[in-house]
Amino acid sequence: MSDVPAPSPAVQSAAMTLIAQYGDDAEVIAVMRAAELAAAGDVKGLEHWDAVRDLIVAFDAGEGTRQ
Repeated sequence: MSDVPAPSPAVQSAAMTLIAQYGDDAEVIAVMRAAELAAAGDVKGLEHWDAVRDLIVAFDAGEGTRQ
């Protein structure tokens, strides 16, 4: 069993939306959004989009479930 907490509903929703809209490019879009927020100094926003990217990567690796 993993010690990693389940992603928040907001992270799950964002990841699923990006996957539905961008398909294989979803991870790239999440990285770009994270970079924009990092450049703006938005630490909370950066954390959110890093978590979205991590969830997309997990889905692509066959971990987790796309609901």
